[in-house]
Amino acid sequence: MIKRLLNIIPVVFGVLLLTFLLIHLVPGDPVEVMLGDSASIADRAQLREDLGLNQPLVSQFGAYLGKLAHGDLGKSIHTNTPIVDLLKARYPATLKLACLSLLIGLAIGIPLGIYAALKAGHWQDFLVTIVSVRFSAMPAFWLGPMLMLLFAVWLGWVPVSGMDEPTSILLPALTLGFGLSAILTRMTRTSLLEVLNDDFIRTARAKGLGEKTVIVRHALRAALLPIVTIVGLQMGSLLAGTVITETIFSWDGIGRLLVESIEKRDYPVTQACVLAIALSYVLVNLATDLLYAHLDPRVKHVI
Repeated sequence: MIKRLLNIIPVVFGVLLLTFLLIHLVPGDPVEVMLGDSASIADRAQLREDLGLNQPLVSQFGAYLGKLAHGDLGKSIHTNTPIVDLLKARYPATLKLACLSLLIGLAIGIPLGIYAALKAGHWQDFLVTIVSVRFSAMPAFWLGPMLMLLFAVWLGWVPVSGMDEPTSILLPALTLGFGLSAILTRMTRTSLLEVLNDDFIRTARAKGLGEKTVIVRHALRAALLPIVTIVGLQMGSLLAGTVITETIFSWDGIGRLLVESIEKRDYPVTQACVLAIALSYVLVNLATDLLYAHLDPRVKHVI
């Protein structure tokens, strides 16, 4: 575990370096965004000096790393709000959305995958496979508005967007959860079909165990290993990939904060958002690896 934690350091450093370079390549100047076209050259120069933007990129990156080493993420260029406070206000919303989306994906994907595996070769299997492939091919920027049009505009069951009501989370969670359920359906089906052909399953049936016991206590348990890996990767992706969905549904999470900071050329906030997303992803994957080793002791020496 200590070794894996140490491996996170170069990953995070690489993310910070790439993010720093990329955001400075984006056309636009935060000073121009803040002051507008009517500001004088002297005012622009003074603000650029106050923000440290007149320094070489190497010096700016070094200063950023120095502050980060002391736990200082800095302040927003536009609002002068400590970035830590912005992350504290936005990250829980993203985490809440990701967890509910994961639950929806698990509740739909795993039962459908089991059903498709048990009906392998029949029309039910083909139907589930076709539906899962269709949903996995639907991008969030299309599926989200379609769900919004159906459930919010036509049926009026849930709010169109925002976070004002408890049911506001349903549409963005369904948008993310449907895509995840399609992936889990196919993975569960494939993994379970492989296990059902193993010798220990035939032995369990030969002993007279019921089909439900064979599937739940023996086959499904063995098939969980690749499913756990996929769930861990998808949870990291949910924490990192809710940018489009949060923007569509005006969900005030870290993804929407990232989009807003890029539009405003707010460099410190952009870097902090990417750092939080990267840390979330690598930590979730670390937890997945440790859980995988717990479920299958044979891979402990590899991890």
